Amino acid sequence: MARRGKKKGRPISGWLILDKPVGMGSTEAVSKIKWLFQAEKAGHAGTLDPLASGMLPIALGEATKTVPYVQDGAKIYRFTVAWGQERSTDDLEGPVTKESDLRPSEAEVLALLPKYTGIIMQTPPQFSAIKIAGERAYDLARDGATVDIPPREVEIGRLDIVGHNADHTVFEVECGKGTYVRSLARDMGRDLGCFGHISELRRVEVEPFTPEDFVTIAELEAARFGVRDEDSSDATDVADTAEASDMTEAAGAREAAGAVEAPIDFDTIDALLVDTAAALDCLPQVAISDDAATKIRLGNPVIIRGRDAPVEAEEACATARGKLVAIGAIEQGMFKPKRVFAG
Repeated sequence: MARRGKKKGRPISGWLILDKPVGMGSTEAVSKIKWLFQAEKAGHAGTLDPLASGMLPIALGEATKTVPYVQDGAKIYRFTVAWGQERSTDDLEGPVTKESDLRPSEAEVLALLPKYTGIIMQTPPQFSAIKIAGERAYDLARDGATVDIPPREVEIGRLDIVGHNADHTVFEVECGKGTYVRSLARDMGRDLGCFGHISELRRVEVEPFTPEDFVTIAELEAARFGVRDEDSSDATDVADTAEASDMTEAAGAREAAGAVEAPIDFDTIDALLVDTAAALDCLPQVAISDDAATKIRLGNPVIIRGRDAPVEAEEACATARGKLVAIGAIEQGMFKPKRVFAG
């Protein structure tokens, strides 16, 4: 029997709420964070395009088990639509496909918003991660194919105008899972008869996280390598990022060369993580004893005690001493674990 290879990295768990910069892909961001934390496992809770900035929640270790709950959370985006041009990618990346000299007034844009609020049918962009006959739509589109993507139902909680001038309108939208902001720009431009595309996009929130949870790449590098102190805060972000990147490359070269260094102190960077259980605020919380936690981690059901304990729940999470133990169902006052977390 073949031996399993030893897992590489630390068994660190938690959520890192990255303020992703423009130009970095989501997969690249996950790899960067995994390397900085030297984590065994990492994954994100919803792709953010390279041309977009903002909130990219990245799960480490046991937190990867809670990714679906964050993916289902509401999102808030702030975006700018440039009027007068439609592009193949519905953002700045693709070539112009349609043009118009018309420009909408703020009143015209405002009158259109009710059509894009509530439950609506939306067709994803040609350049999207939607699978068509087993292939990603963007792969087919890059090969020159016109993809027939069926419209689907999405929910828009609110859509507000934040700013407006002759050529651009800035919006803020709160939306549910599966909404494409690029499609909003495309469709509003067509309805207004002037065409439009996204010229700037920033994800502000992913429920349950808020902007107060944001951590930048520069802050992470500083915590990991000590590349910046508080007295250097007047330096530009570009300079900070360049210095941090140089430090990362140097550290990587030392590792590749097999250099022996003092043990790394991860306390500073680990302090930037949000607790794994934060992703489960949407579920009923059940406090259990240490004995019950041991039974649950072995896969056994336990009776939930306490006057306020729920009797029935399709999903709930059990905690012991404030630490997440399991996600499960409660049936007739008994907690039945479905997904268990390491102690």
